[in-house]
Amino acid sequence: MVGHPRDAAPFDVVVVGAGLVGASVAAALAGSGLRAAVVEPTPPSRPGDDWDSRIYAISPASAAFLAEVGAWERLDRARVQPVAAMCVSGDAPGARLEFSAYETGVAALAHVVESARLQQALWQVLEASGARLFAPAQCAGLDVGERAATLTLADGTALSARLVVGADGAQSWVRRNARLTARAQPYGQLGVVANFALAQAHRGVAYQWFRPDGVLAYLPLAGDRMSMVWSTPAAHGRELVALEQAELCRRVAAAGQGALGALALLTAARAFPLQRLTAQSMIAPRVALVGDAAHVVHPLAGQGVNLGFGDARVLARVLRARGPADPGDRAVLRRYERARAEAILAMRAVTHGLVGLFGQAGTIPSRLRNAGLNLTDRLPVVKNLLVRHAVG
Repeated sequence: MVGHPRDAAPFDVVVVGAGLVGASVAAALAGSGLRAAVVEPTPPSRPGDDWDSRIYAISPASAAFLAEVGAWERLDRARVQPVAAMCVSGDAPGARLEFSAYETGVAALAHVVESARLQQALWQVLEASGARLFAPAQCAGLDVGERAATLTLADGTALSARLVVGADGAQSWVRRNARLTARAQPYGQLGVVANFALAQAHRGVAYQWFRPDGVLAYLPLAGDRMSMVWSTPAAHGRELVALEQAELCRRVAAAGQGALGALALLTAARAFPLQRLTAQSMIAPRVALVGDAAHVVHPLAGQGVNLGFGDARVLARVLRARGPADPGDRAVLRRYERARAEAILAMRAVTHGLVGLFGQAGTIPSRLRNAGLNLTDRLPVVKNLLVRHAVG
């Protein structure tokens, strides 16, 4: 239900931000005995029939988590595309690395879903979960006391919470008001996204090309469609967005080596700036951060939202297993932070390292990175380890 803020009661957990990750935290706490509330400035609108240009490759581990909270089965299966294989190409002829779900022994490497439809499914779960929803609502003040935190909304309502979860994105209000600093490093790149209809069937294969002008990815969509993400220097990104439709289709098809034939634009190209962001800590007194509020990684590995779902899954598990302990107790929150440290550090290292490696010009760096792709492709044990780490 959507609660009227004037009759607010004390809560055990208040989640600020009901995007994909924040909504999944609250959904995962349903039935835990914890009184939960969610504060969200912009409730999601019902998605239309058009394809969403914001697409996510959901790992098997994330899909299992979303199934546990009751969101996965609410998705229209006709618009969910399993990824059966992935082909990664370097910036030299013949440099390739291929992954197969069949060879690795998993049903799919990932499932490609639209952000708006996944958001709608999670919102439906929230509405049925018993959590109080304050939406639309804006945060105005945060006062952390010894026994509880008081979150004041813009209309003057005060919510008492033993734990406040900041799930409000890279510009997190909660992080800032909890006096947690974050180090942001712009990449000087734009992520350009658009959806296309295909002349050739994609057969569930995702493609990625490391190119001199950035990293180009094709993600298969249901039917003969695909979603493009081109992480590229800002000037080139602005040029792509400004192209006429026919020229954009031609340019994207050529950059993808004609892998899927001629392309027809389904959704207009959009661009967003890319950055790396690391919060000094994921916790503060009576505060825990999840998702982009705690960490932002380069999209070349497609793991940003999966890292966030990992945060949500672990935080909910720690809170459920805490026994009689206060959910905002520092020892409880430290268990959450420690449990996430390795996965987050590994993903930061991989994504930032690849950006640096493929961003270096010159013959020697080129030979090293492309030889590395070919060597890994010839080592099935290493490939399977990489895939199993990615699928969770």
